[in-house]
Amino acid sequence: MKHAAWLLVFGVLVTAAQAEDAGRLTVELGTPELTAGIPGEGPLTTEQIRKWLDNKDNFKELDVILPMGLSLGANNISIPKDNPLTKAKIELGRQLFFDTRLSADNTIACANCHHPEDAYGRNTRFGEGIGGQIGGRNSPVAYNRILSTLQFWDGRAGSLEDQAVGPIANPIEMGHTHDACVTDLGKIEGYKLQFDKIFPGKGINIKTVGAAIASFERVLVTGPSPADYLEPLLNFKKAFKDDLKDLAAFKKDDPDSYALYWKVKRASDAHPVSASAARGRELFFGKANCTACHAGANFTDEKFHNLGVGMSAKMPDLGRYDVTKVEKDKGAFKTPTVRNVASTGPYMHDGSLKTLEEVVEWYDKGGEANSYLSDKMKKLNLTTTEKEDLVAYMLALHGDLTPVRSDRLPK
Repeated sequence: MKHAAWLLVFGVLVTAAQAEDAGRLTVELGTPELTAGIPGEGPLTTEQIRKWLDNKDNFKELDVILPMGLSLGANNISIPKDNPLTKAKIELGRQLFFDTRLSADNTIACANCHHPEDAYGRNTRFGEGIGGQIGGRNSPVAYNRILSTLQFWDGRAGSLEDQAVGPIANPIEMGHTHDACVTDLGKIEGYKLQFDKIFPGKGINIKTVGAAIASFERVLVTGPSPADYLEPLLNFKKAFKDDLKDLAAFKKDDPDSYALYWKVKRASDAHPVSASAARGRELFFGKANCTACHAGANFTDEKFHNLGVGMSAKMPDLGRYDVTKVEKDKGAFKTPTVRNVASTGPYMHDGSLKTLEEVVEWYDKGGEANSYLSDKMKKLNLTTTEKEDLVAYMLALHGDLTPVRSDRLPK
């Protein structure tokens, strides 16, 4: 079979299991290999950490392979040149992500608002910080950030590294100062050992804290969904439409393609999409025009749009405008991913819509009129069945999240 046909069907490039260069390793994201923690049980001991740091493989730069479906966005992978991924750095970031000692009162960790049990978001309308303080925006999800640059609903952080340290100094989130946080971490021997070895000549400072947490967050990804298994089959049927009319002749004339057809069909059959979801897919990419914003491998254009949400308030949240001061950005917020969206409610930047059904209704009516409403917002006039089908397709975009161990922190 021609190589181009393989690409058409699978939509991915074949990558070597390990880089030829002995100084680099190739790893597939989504497996527990990078997020299982340093081997052992209970709190991390100094001896265990030293043994981990003595393993040279933990310091080799990683080349990553994204899971099926998400892999279509491989060209959009965002890993800064000055912060390459390594197993040691990812593990350090994992520890910091779950450690409440980054907060002023030792009660709040990154995971409090981005918890694995809630799909790395939080199933509350707003995030909750130290002293029970409540924020004004819904917690964005922390997965698939490897395909993203600007962070937060308003994009005020230019990188995942900047985003990672923002909540530490936010008075209603972790309520610390960067300097005090760094000082506190420096008192923990296990952290000092890791920072000194992983960031030679730099040690613990707020930039290296951000670099470690960002590295961990970059390996949190969604696995293949039923919708992803459907796409190769649809692509194959389109590419080999005439051949599939006579399977016997197809098998004889092009046995390789014939074998591949059954391979992708069996994979799709093993991860079935309902008839309703299949119809919803046609709506998502067609009449409903969802891909005007929810485009690409991660189903987001990574841009900012005013949907009218919250704009009727006396003092509406102006979102992106507060960062850019550009008039057209008033009330605009970043497009979230639709992957695993069934697990990430409530929805919108203010958590005002509780269900996907409510979200579909919002789009169906064309949002809420205001002077800055996105030109992509149009009334859809969907039928009741079409609305149900659209939700069914979004449910079919659910894949397994990277399994992560949340304990095993330095004493």
